[in-house]
Amino acid sequence: MPGRSVALAVLVLVAACVQPRPSTAGARADSAAAPVAEAVDYGLAGWSPPSLDSIANDSLGNSIQRGLFLLRHTRDSLPRYATSSLNCTSCHLQDGLRVEAAPLTGAFARFPKYMARSGAVIPLADRVNYCFTRSLAGNRLPVESREMQDILSYISYISRGVPIGAEIAGSKGIISAPDTLAGDAVRGGTLFATKCTACHGADGQGVAPFPALWGPKSFSIGASMARLERAASFIQRNMPFGQGGSLSWQDAFDLSAYINSHPRPDSPGKEGDWPLGGAPADVPYATKGHAAFNPPPSLVPRQNPALALVPAPAPAGSGRN
Repeated sequence: MPGRSVALAVLVLVAACVQPRPSTAGARADSAAAPVAEAVDYGLAGWSPPSLDSIANDSLGNSIQRGLFLLRHTRDSLPRYATSSLNCTSCHLQDGLRVEAAPLTGAFARFPKYMARSGAVIPLADRVNYCFTRSLAGNRLPVESREMQDILSYISYISRGVPIGAEIAGSKGIISAPDTLAGDAVRGGTLFATKCTACHGADGQGVAPFPALWGPKSFSIGASMARLERAASFIQRNMPFGQGGSLSWQDAFDLSAYINSHPRPDSPGKEGDWPLGGAPADVPYATKGHAAFNPPPSLVPRQNPALALVPAPAPAGSGRN
């Protein structure tokens, strides 16, 4: 369960980025996760993501390296946009390469794509911004910014060689649980005390470098992790950190129920999700044709609700930014 540290200004990152590019060995050591095993099956015969050691020492390579740095240190490098205690790699483990943790591999070849939650075809930059506004409970990152382009450069790099539209690991985000179980928050609380507090604290607010799991510094109600099945599947396959698969599926559902029974940040505009209907049964807020499933007891208001929205693409000449 995910990362924490002290906030740095974006200016510091930019200044650091103009220095000579650090070796990929240093970058790899900087990661909070272990290297990906060679035998990982990404679901595309003969394909695996290129090694970090293969990043070229040129302008594009520098952008790729900066993008990787931003994924690892999102909240410190972009404090105006990532206002929670999470980094991108809190969920996209092993620099977005871990198959069991919503890998980013191949994402560059999957977009633009239709997203049922948005009811629209969206570009990859918008999908990144959904992570900023929902999973990081922050503000949308300007699409034209250098930082957004660096993040996209890294995702492009780890997608090299994946055919457009190919179904590989990560195509559907978090791997679905084999079955949907009823979660018991009381049992989950007992499990949390024995399995999770070393990293996330008894109060769920995180022990550096691990993040808060509820409260104002955690993910928003609009994040996938706020859903019972999504969080349970992630927990069972990846938690406790470094011991993925050690919990039973019932344990994972109980922990998910407990974690999501606490207050968390609101997600402005959530009532407009799934505008055509068809919201999954465990979405914890009301949408078209769907009643809220086990909603948290309260929501923390967002400081800048307008910046926490990612507008659907508008027709050219509509005048909307």
